[in-house]
Amino acid sequence: MAKSVGGITYKTINGKRYAYYQWTEDGKQRSRRVKDEELPSLLAEIEQRKAAKSVAASLTNGLLLRDNGAAYFAGGALVAVTNGSAGQSFKTDVKLGAALTNFAANVLQWKKRDGFERLRGYIYGPGNDRVFILYGLRRTGKTTLIRQLFGEMAPGDLVKTAFVQINSRNSLADLNADLKILEGAGFKYVFIDEVTMLADFIEGAALFADVFASCGMKIVLSGTDSLGFVFSEDEQLYDRAEMLHTTFIPYREFERVLGLNGIDEYIQYGGTMSMGGREYNKDRFTFANVKSANEYVDSAIAKNIQHSLKCYQYEGHFRSLKSLYEAGELTNAINRIVEDINHRFTLDVLTRDFRSGDLSLSAKNLRRDRFHPTDILDRVNVVKVTARLMKNLDVKNRQEMSVAISQDHVREIREYLDLLDLTVDIDVENFGNFNQRERLTTISQPGLRYAQAKALIDSLLLDDAFRSCSLVERKSIAERILNEIKGRMMEEIVLLETKMARPDCHVFKLQFAVGEFDMVVADPESATCEIYEIKHSEIVAKEQYRHLKDAKKSRDTEFRYGTIVSKNVIYRGASQVIDGINYLNVEEYLREL
Repeated sequence: MAKSVGGITYKTINGKRYAYYQWTEDGKQRSRRVKDEELPSLLAEIEQRKAAKSVAASLTNGLLLRDNGAAYFAGGALVAVTNGSAGQSFKTDVKLGAALTNFAANVLQWKKRDGFERLRGYIYGPGNDRVFILYGLRRTGKTTLIRQLFGEMAPGDLVKTAFVQINSRNSLADLNADLKILEGAGFKYVFIDEVTMLADFIEGAALFADVFASCGMKIVLSGTDSLGFVFSEDEQLYDRAEMLHTTFIPYREFERVLGLNGIDEYIQYGGTMSMGGREYNKDRFTFANVKSANEYVDSAIAKNIQHSLKCYQYEGHFRSLKSLYEAGELTNAINRIVEDINHRFTLDVLTRDFRSGDLSLSAKNLRRDRFHPTDILDRVNVVKVTARLMKNLDVKNRQEMSVAISQDHVREIREYLDLLDLTVDIDVENFGNFNQRERLTTISQPGLRYAQAKALIDSLLLDDAFRSCSLVERKSIAERILNEIKGRMMEEIVLLETKMARPDCHVFKLQFAVGEFDMVVADPESATCEIYEIKHSEIVAKEQYRHLKDAKKSRDTEFRYGTIVSKNVIYRGASQVIDGINYLNVEEYLREL
């Protein structure tokens, strides 16, 4: 049955305007009235079908494919391509036309990440011979950004758009052949997903900018192999790529996009866009438990590093990590770093017999609790609790490892975690010794850290001494341990996000002989600074700001870092001023950064 694309005409009856869809079918003119609510989508469909027909005509009018000889692109195959199938002509999985509309349908109502405007700006901005690289760890919203862009495209633009999905069987030559087909057919916007799965991507990445982007095609490369993109940008693309990294998801974006709020929810689930909630990816919990968190460490982080190093410089860039990789112990080393309570990248963290920093610190804090002190954590079987925790975290002791960890291993793991945007260093300065500087290494995915803390509670609950306590006491102790961990994590989150948001300032912790400022933000240009205490509490207490009111500490700080312009406590209660101290609600503070 031959049917034309058709069009919309209008009639005015009794002063009211009506729309009618007219088309030709089997040589006969046909018509039907269009409901008001149906009109916008029908207009878009007609426009898209007209544009698709135009592209199909350009392909049939002489496009020659070279695939093991010469063959013409047949009319029947053209119909399949228009409907989003790769058919027999493409070597990779190429989606076009209606397939892109369907691909975008489920995300149209989701809120967009901050980077969406940069992606749209590249697509609709002037040509600049550059490609756009959209990269980051798994489940941080890369493909969703692309799908949302498809959902906003005008029909005339969408019909010139292709989405290419790469798998491990494809080669750069396969992709090059398909890009030539798309270029010859007049396609303008090409999105290539998981492009780093090409074994020869890093070595040949310049192809996208030199051959296709320079001819006016807008190319977006996306994928989870973050290091692969970093290597390709350094080796092949140089200044011919715009980079958008999605791994770091600040609190304000977590709250706005997911429709959730509260620092405790961010602590428990922050770091990916798969939390669930009202607005996004419902019922998916990346960090719901330690098992899923470990799977994420292995697949999104350790295998990311391994794949990039395997594909870079013909496996010549593993450096000292090659022995760990070959022994299957790289994940173990990364897990130890993530678990360590202070996230210190020292050789001791990796080579000492494993012990839980959360457990020992929580025991000390429970003994010193002013209202309900208890020595229960001194009475538990630490050996068994630790063994269960090690099993859950997939952590080995030194004698169980086949490869001895060296300082070179530590340094290189640190380099790659930094490049993945998973870790950010915060300076810890000592007032008594200016040359003595330490680093607090924060993890940009708090849910990952918290899932491992919950594993400690799971291990404790199986201990005989701990189970001898009443249910009420067990629940109270578990809650106090987790609140202590949340407090340290909230401090790290505030430090990390402040440093990211205020790059012109020096953000650090300042230690004195007795006491410390949890955060100092010093502006060297204006010779001023702000001092902060950070408390996981909803209650105001004088003990929280005693160091801020210490005259000597203030004089010493001003001598070294400039005039103190504000004294602040960041906490979970309402914003207010108490005794000259600014009490700042943590969610409001992070939202405004």
